[in-house]
Amino acid sequence: MKTVLVTGATGFIGRQSLPLLLAQSYDVHGVYWKQEPCNIPDVSFHRANLLDASQLSSLLQKVRPSHLLHFAWYAVPGLYWTSQENKQWLNSSQHLVREFQSNGGQRAVLAGTCAEYDWSFVADAYDERSSPVVPATLYGQCKQSLGSFLDSFSRDTGLSSAWGRIFMLYGPHEHPARLVSGMIRAFLQHQTAPCTLGEQIRDVLYVKDVAAAFVALLESHVSGPVNIASGEPLRVKDLIDQIARPLNGQSLIRFGERPMPAGEPQKLVANVRRLHEEVGWKPNYSLSQGLEETIDWWSQQSVATPD
Repeated sequence: MKTVLVTGATGFIGRQSLPLLLAQSYDVHGVYWKQEPCNIPDVSFHRANLLDASQLSSLLQKVRPSHLLHFAWYAVPGLYWTSQENKQWLNSSQHLVREFQSNGGQRAVLAGTCAEYDWSFVADAYDERSSPVVPATLYGQCKQSLGSFLDSFSRDTGLSSAWGRIFMLYGPHEHPARLVSGMIRAFLQHQTAPCTLGEQIRDVLYVKDVAAAFVALLESHVSGPVNIASGEPLRVKDLIDQIARPLNGQSLIRFGERPMPAGEPQKLVANVRRLHEEVGWKPNYSLSQGLEETIDWWSQQSVATPD
């Protein structure tokens, strides 16, 4: 039986990957630290601080997974771009890959980010093979360094690996300070929602599709960086309008009351040819379906902070 270790198993993407991996007949082991896991039959959970090298090594020796999905990282909105914890996660993640391979690991898929790309480079879509990779933030730099390490380590050892570059995502259990969750909560509470002008173009993908794309990438033999995205350009203004409509929140939107964050590109869209043609995966949810499920989930939380 294939045994997979999922880091960040109680996180935004990790929790959505678990039932998909079970459906693919994996023996699923999830790692968590602070956030207690919900009860999922047939998933073995392990509490471990991955920033502690000895705990990490002990975990890999105990589980001896054949496959690895690595999502865990520091991701507090507004802080993760510049946090020194990025460096700790870079070092820990390199150790994780080494320990995984030395304990018999066969295939590893790690989560990267669109922040690795050079956002000053104007392009219709960012391509894994031709677009320049010049990250402007510490977060992007550490992720890019980990992706480069994974590539060279895999060539040296024969480890099968891939690197999923995530673009914008949304869905249940998202941090309440993010764009989609923040808009939904404001409309549910009948509060005004200050926004930028909303003219920037983004590429958004529902979190369940993000998780499914990673599982498909894990199941494939594709190597190197693969954009995890929809490939569809969407104005932020139109996204907010689609959130507001079913919640009767149009009158609460305040476009232009927030400045565009410094350093953000006007357009950030992925070329998803590798994902579609080489991995053989396409989204299962439309934007309207994903937003409907997300709104329903937040409605059930009574606009509380997600667990």
